[in-house]
Amino acid sequence: MSAMRVAAHQTFSSLRIRNFRLYFIAQLISVSGTWMQSVAQAWLVLHLTGSGVDLGIVVGLQFLPMLLLGPFGGLVADRTNKRRLLFVTQSAGGLLALVLGILVVTDTVVLWQVYLLALMLGVVNLFDNPARQTFMMEMVGRDDLPNAVSLNTVVMNASRVVGPAIGGVIITVFGLGICFFVNAASYVAVIIGLAMMRVVELHRTEPVERAKGQVRDGFRYVWRTPALRNVLLAVALIGIFAYNFTVTLALLAKVTFHGGAGTYAVLTSCMGAGAIVGGLLTAHRSRPTPRLLQVLALVFGGLLAAVALAPTLVAAGLLIALMGAASIGFIATANATLQLTADPGMRGRVMALYAMAFLGTTPIGAPLVGAIAQWTDPRIAMLTGAAATIIAAGLLMWRHQAGLRGGASDSEVHLIEVEAIDAADARPV
Repeated sequence: MSAMRVAAHQTFSSLRIRNFRLYFIAQLISVSGTWMQSVAQAWLVLHLTGSGVDLGIVVGLQFLPMLLLGPFGGLVADRTNKRRLLFVTQSAGGLLALVLGILVVTDTVVLWQVYLLALMLGVVNLFDNPARQTFMMEMVGRDDLPNAVSLNTVVMNASRVVGPAIGGVIITVFGLGICFFVNAASYVAVIIGLAMMRVVELHRTEPVERAKGQVRDGFRYVWRTPALRNVLLAVALIGIFAYNFTVTLALLAKVTFHGGAGTYAVLTSCMGAGAIVGGLLTAHRSRPTPRLLQVLALVFGGLLAAVALAPTLVAAGLLIALMGAASIGFIATANATLQLTADPGMRGRVMALYAMAFLGTTPIGAPLVGAIAQWTDPRIAMLTGAAATIIAAGLLMWRHQAGLRGGASDSEVHLIEVEAIDAADARPV
């Protein structure tokens, strides 16, 4: 029993920090509301037009600002007090959900309004995402960051299961509009959590002073820092070809296994359950390492290929659960690696590039993978993602070994950077 308590303490170590505990609970509520709205919004678009293309446009609009202007959002996060910025972005997100709810319940909503509100939410997320990512470091500090990032992925995936389920019940019993109102209210939980935090306990970094060319400086900094550049290129490659499960799993369920919505729900539930387990296992580790990131990418790619070749639905479900665990382990480790490596003054821009690579590529990757599946077969589309993931793992390994063979290895450079960042992050608030 004592060993179990020690393991549990290590897995949930960052929750001992009051500020992060408040944030964790608030995020669990808010992200559930976000997934609830995503279900309601999809049904709303299909109700208005019945077009899958229109639904794809709405989803794409939510990620388009991040794809086009991601580094600018990261620069704003670097320049400003992140907690105050989150007050603004969370309030704006709640207001947009409220407006959409009012339009729905008054029966005045039309498609162009859904497009506009989706685009505006994308603009909000342009600033909200890098602020949330980098605020994690300020809440927990360097030592607990990997654990906090992993637990945050658990929240995201638990909410992915809980939110749509609650949303389905609310839509059936009360109608579409109530889902948007509930999501608007869920933003209040984050605002309350931010207000209740003890500011003196935050590991705050000094805002970057305004100057010309700071977006370009962010790109240059990442490109000349191999530990950042290589990880971001790998995440972008995997993000385009592999992280399009809303497309690939739906087509696998319908075309490959000749199922319906229930089959798709089973596969996504398997993915979510595996992701939760993977997030907890990753949280149990103390720190990410280049070797761990490489191995997770390789395992993820191998399991993705195994899912593509699964002979039966049962086998696919089991393999998807394992794949979900590996995929979340990879992305949580990549996230923590980037934050621990980046200079405090560049962290917002680095994490904005991470968001571009992981989320901003959705308008590119989703249609591309969908086209591959349509022209060939869903299994081929998943095998393409598997190949891209294994290639990314190989590139990470190759660059790491090349660095080790060099006179001043990547690991040595990284160690010097980490020591410098440790000194910078030790500044009093």
